Amino acid sequence: MNRSEFLKGGLLAGISALFLGVNKSFSSDEKENAQKKATNGLRPIEGILSPTNTHMVGNGFKVMNYFPNGKGFEERMSPFFLLDFNAEVNFPPSELAQGVGVHPHRGIETITFAYKGSVEHHDSKGNHGIINPGDIQWMTAGGGVLHKEYHEQTFNRTGGAFEMMQLWINLPAKHKMTPAKYQSILHTEKPKVILPNNTGVVHVIAGEYMGTKGIASTFSPIHMYDIHLEKDANFSFTLPSNYNSGILVVDGDIEINGKKAPENHYVQLANDEGEIQIKTTKKTILVVLSGEPLNEPYVSYGPFVMNTEEEIRQAIKDFNDGKFGFLED
Repeated sequence: MNRSEFLKGGLLAGISALFLGVNKSFSSDEKENAQKKATNGLRPIEGILSPTNTHMVGNGFKVMNYFPNGKGFEERMSPFFLLDFNAEVNFPPSELAQGVGVHPHRGIETITFAYKGSVEHHDSKGNHGIINPGDIQWMTAGGGVLHKEYHEQTFNRTGGAFEMMQLWINLPAKHKMTPAKYQSILHTEKPKVILPNNTGVVHVIAGEYMGTKGIASTFSPIHMYDIHLEKDANFSFTLPSNYNSGILVVDGDIEINGKKAPENHYVQLANDEGEIQIKTTKKTILVVLSGEPLNEPYVSYGPFVMNTEEEIRQAIKDFNDGKFGFLED
């Protein structure tokens, strides 16, 4: 996305696209029913979200979206703001660059998980990285950065299976303008916990699991796990009851607290006490997201997530004035 494309329609059109966060994801009756089911010692499930229809982001990512979904669900998952998933798709060999061109961000962190295929990153702060299956790139946009993500050149020329996930995390107001930075997390460096009887592995990306601390630095309290399970795994764990928590079924399927959650579905947990019990019938990959809500107002416009409309206007101006730096497309 270049500057002219981003500002297409002018400032007034941009401001009309702003939306304020409200909690509309599930009705009060649904929440009350979930609370009633908490008597068995298991954490209630608030809902299981089906993926949206897929759409292209740039020319290199074919994604389904879970939130924001126009219903205030991003408020329900605060501090997590956006979740896109590129389910496995085969890209043919190409000599043309495939991905997302230079575009800005402010006020958030963007995290890309690679499951199949390879992605390359450049940003206006001079950071460069390549992530291969199992790796993660964690970019803090903070006060402003330009970046681009695209299929790594060798993969692009050979083609093949491609599966990726991207997550946005909203930064707290006091850290909105923090300097941009980049964390490269290799799969081999992820702290991990082997589950009993070798039924799976919990890779601790952020926060803590069973005394093992995650590798990523964060700006608000977050637990994030990349879990790989074998067939017929059966294990339980807990997350803070006041944290907004959910689980994406990347590959495989699970039974969670007695409910079926198929592949590529997102399980939203109620904010209540209780164990999370997971059973599998095949090899499965899960991403667990759990974070302390920010409980702050927010306004979003495209790649900017701030706390007020005035801050959004300032972000657009700063971007237009070249204050995010320079990055060749």
